[in-house]
Amino acid sequence: MSSATSTEPQPLEPWQFFTLAGLIGATIVVFLSEGQSPAGIILLSVVIFAAAAVGVAAWRTFSPLAGRDEPTGPQIFGGRTRAALEREKTLVLRAIKDLEFDHAMRKVSEKDFGEMGARLRARAAGLMRQLDAGTGYREAIQKEIDKRLGPAPEKKPPESRKPTTKMCLSCCTVNDADARFCKGCGYQLGDW
Repeated sequence: MSSATSTEPQPLEPWQFFTLAGLIGATIVVFLSEGQSPAGIILLSVVIFAAAAVGVAAWRTFSPLAGRDEPTGPQIFGGRTRAALEREKTLVLRAIKDLEFDHAMRKVSEKDFGEMGARLRARAAGLMRQLDAGTGYREAIQKEIDKRLGPAPEKKPPESRKPTTKMCLSCCTVNDADARFCKGCGYQLGDW
């Protein structure tokens, strides 16, 4: 379900708060300004709305200094969420399959198949490029883990008791530890 049609309650955005404060302030001015001229009341209401606009501008200026570097909402690519792009990609790929099926069943002419297929493939390629341009989920998760826990300590490989080389019993050639046959004579090496 898209955010525009969602029934879940949405939090109050800062610009909504300032607009609401401006409306309440203008209403209070209208009720408290008895005996004033209409031009004076309108001027006071405009001043209150201007103060609300200054509040929005101040909030937008100083909110990055509060430390919220990353948006808390879904990833946006080209004005749309990742889920919306994935959904459209799925629909375009399904449309390509349907078009190929209709062409195979002789329901679509060769000319129409070429035109529609080229448009659909170009759209699918564009969507895939748009999705690939965004950061992947693994990188985002790793960033979040590093931010909360700190970078992971580097792991040292455990000391193993296995030898790093094998010696051939036939010709005494030194071979790699994972070798199964001698590189000098071809004798089968045993597992140690």
